[in-house]
Formats: sequence, C-alpha cells, structure tokens
Amino acid sequence: MLELNKIYCGANSEILKQIDSGSINCCITSPPYWALRDYGVEGQLGLGPTFEKYINKLCNIFDGVKRILKKDGTCWVIIGDTYSTVSGRQGKGDLYGKQPKFSQDADNSMPIKIKTILPDKSLIMIPFRFAIEMVNRGWILRNTIIWYKPNCMPASVKDRFTVDFEYVFFFVKNKKYWFEQQFEPMNLEYIGRYKYPVFSGNKHKSGMYSVNGSKHTEGIKKPNAEGRNKRCVWQVPPKSFSGAHFAVYPEELIEPIIKAGCPENGIVLDPFMGRGTTAIVAKKQGKNFIGIDINPKYCDMANREIANTYRQLELIK
Repeated sequence: MLELNKIYCGANSEILKQIDSGSINCCITSPPYWALRDYGVEGQLGLGPTFEKYINKLCNIFDGVKRILKKDGTCWVIIGDTYSTVSGRQGKGDLYGKQPKFSQDADNSMPIKIKTILPDKSLIMIPFRFAIEMVNRGWILRNTIIWYKPNCMPASVKDRFTVDFEYVFFFVKNKKYWFEQQFEPMNLEYIGRYKYPVFSGNKHKSGMYSVNGSKHTEGIKKPNAEGRNKRCVWQVPPKSFSGAHFAVYPEELIEPIIKAGCPENGIVLDPFMGRGTTAIVAKKQGKNFIGIDINPKYCDMANREIANTYRQLELIK
C-alpha cells in the first residue's frame, strides 16, 4: 500500500497498480477534458486524436480505481463537454506559457484542428458517453449532479446560450455503499407543503410530508431542523486561483462530496490531483488522501498548497 497523505508524480495507470485492492473509501477527481488544453507533459490524457480513444483511456483508468475501491466505496467525477471541430490550441501550454506543437501521427498528440464524425458545432456529449461506458463496465450511476456556476466566464458566441454548468457523476461499485446524508436549507415554498395530506400506496393518510419524502406517518410532521435532503443542482461560484493550473474547482464544490462519500479517517483518492483541492478538503475534514498527477510542476504546486493547509490547521489547534 502506498503511503497516505502524499502526492505521487507519474502516470496514474501505473501508480494505481501499487495501491492495494479494496483499500480506498472514496475517489473524487476531474480528469483533463478532451481537446481543451495542453498541460505541457508527455503522456497526458485529453490530447488523443478521437473522443472515442479519450473515453476508452479514461474508463481504463477508472477500471483501476474500481479495483482499489472498497466494496462500499464511492466515486465522483467532474467532467465537462466540448464541441465538434474545435481548436487544438486553447490554453497557454505548460506552466511557462510555451505553446505546444501538435501533430496527428502520435496517439497522445492533438492536431491543430480536430474533426469528428459529428456535425460541425455539435456538442460531442462526452460526459454522457463517459457515463454510459462506465455503466457498461459495471459501475452503478447513482446521481448526475449539475454544478451551476452563477459567475461563469462570459462567452462571445451569439448563436447559442452560454454554458454555465458542468456535470458531477456519482458512481458506486455495489448497491450497498457508505453514504452520509447531506442536507440543505428549506425554502418557504417547500415548508408550505407540510400542510397538505399525502397518499401512501392506495390509502389516504392524514400525516404530513416527512423531510426526506421517505416515510409518511400519522399525525403532524415538523420540518427537520437540519433541512431537506440535498438536491442535485449545486450553485457554487468558480473561484480564481493565483497559481498556474488551468482547471481548479472550488473547495465548496467537493466539501459535501467528501462528507457524503468518505467516513472519518477514511482515504480519498484523486488520480488527477492538479492543484490539490481534493487533498486540502480531505485534510480539513480529518480524512486521509492519496494524490496522483503526471506533471511534476503541478505536484510541486499541490504540495505547497497542502503544506499551507497543514499550517492553517495547526494554527486553529
């Protein structure tokens, strides 16, 4: 078993092989999106010539995650879509702004312009293709969560609506898994539903709605003081990051995920660690982590961010 609370630099497909089977409680990650950016390192995911190869390679990685996940483990994947006929020169290359050179003869390189079998300007539907392939490989898809970004980057397009969300897929290995219910505040409209009678099967009962909608009992039910069961549209504003990593999700996005999907003192895995947000939130919640990233510069950056978190936690003590 690899040492806990450490980032391992290298290809995740190889490092995952060094982790004991059935040892990880929770996996949370956001893999590089297809044909979006070049992170400046050989062997990176996302620069393949076709989205089919990208999805196959990505699901192969999650085959490895499935092996090391506990029977009651959970897996959460944040992933976005892209359009057919996209430019291959988005982003700024590596950490120092060097523009990459693309070619079409290497499997892990991205051509200047990518053409697909799909009509021009069509969404490729990569998140859905990925989720379907994961289910085909034996995963159980429990939720599709929408990460709504109220302050998303403005778009210059004029012939479609601005995309202001990404997908978060919640997978498990088995029907029974570890999950701590999460709550959100009730609005007045929801609380008002308590005054109406409900039906249970074919029989009308005088009870009121329970907070989670799971049971209806006789008598008056009062709203749960903790709130209602958390919904699947999460409004979380993206936050800027002064470091050099392109894709950083906010801590607020994964705080409820780690609370729900990993028990106290459990182990959270992020095979695409990047800036280290998953590790930071895990440690703040008293949980352990294992991080993997192929880019040495990102590993160094994440280690600095995690070290700063340790200092903050010591000050709190």
